[in-house]
Amino acid sequence: MQHSDQSGKQQSSQAPGSLAERAVAAGVAFTKDVAAARALRSPEGVEALRLSYLGRKGQVTALLEDLRTCSKEDRPAAGKAVNVLKQSIEREIEALKGEAGAWLVAAKLAATPLDIHLPVEPWVPQGSLHPVTLIRREILGEFRRMGFTVYDGPEIDYDFYNFSSLNMPADHPARDMQDTFYISEQEHLLLRTHTSNIQIHCLLNEKPPLRIVAPGRVFRVDSDPTHTPMFHQVEAFVIDRGITFAHMKGTIDAFMKAVFGSSMKTRLRPSFFPFVEPGAELDLQCVHCSGKGCRLCKQTGWLEVGGCGMIHPNVFEAVDYDSDAYTGFAFGFGIDRMAMLKYKLDDLRTLFEGSHDFLGHFPIFT
Repeated sequence: MQHSDQSGKQQSSQAPGSLAERAVAAGVAFTKDVAAARALRSPEGVEALRLSYLGRKGQVTALLEDLRTCSKEDRPAAGKAVNVLKQSIEREIEALKGEAGAWLVAAKLAATPLDIHLPVEPWVPQGSLHPVTLIRREILGEFRRMGFTVYDGPEIDYDFYNFSSLNMPADHPARDMQDTFYISEQEHLLLRTHTSNIQIHCLLNEKPPLRIVAPGRVFRVDSDPTHTPMFHQVEAFVIDRGITFAHMKGTIDAFMKAVFGSSMKTRLRPSFFPFVEPGAELDLQCVHCSGKGCRLCKQTGWLEVGGCGMIHPNVFEAVDYDSDAYTGFAFGFGIDRMAMLKYKLDDLRTLFEGSHDFLGHFPIFT
């Protein structure tokens, strides 16, 4: 019986020693595997190494499960050996993960670089800006340079802003000249026939001195080579004390020279517009023949582009401005008409047909 007890004690003392030896062997093997992973410099290899030792079927996991077979007396020593191994492996794996990021960067830097200058296709259409957009940008740029502020307003507006406040009461014959689009069952609403409605919105919200330019789309029942039902217009006006007709003439002349060149000439012809007094037609020297006379200008050397004049006192009274204290001028013209002259087009409707061949002649940048 005594011999049998000694044999049992000897087997029990060898069990934790066997587990400790396995832990030491696992540590030695891990050291070799770490060296191999660093030699390969592979992030995937680091993850495989982690699973090999710390995964559900890994070597450290197996050692931890074998602790259950140890006796209560030997389990603390065996557990300490396995835990030390586990903590050592975890620290080394975290260090390898940090190194793996540097390996990826180094691999990308060492790889053959992508030549970003090679086109994906031999030729890719880049599109272009519409000629109306181009001339609109140029027009507003010149007005800003001259100290004007760009003001916007509604395209669907009340009769008051489009007609009544502009010295055109309900029975005024000038309304017939504009062939207005009215909103069904809303007779007091209409599509604006000019951007002069913006002038009224501005005057009701701002106080002089004012230097405003108002661009936008306008609508009239009209369609021929020089007119379309929808077109773009711009109006500029200045209001302050002591503003004269001479200020208007100088402003118009300076603006047209900035857009068409220093040799461009302008002239004003007496005309009637209900919202200005006195009023005038604005003519430009023909851009095709430089004033010599051609078919476009009907041998006159001049092209009509817009209207202008001193703002009528009735307009000031409609917005509660003192017409004795303030004066002002206004002038306006079609942006599409300016595009025709700038780019020497024959038919205004070409601007709205959406032809790729035509629009492709214009740049994408200005």
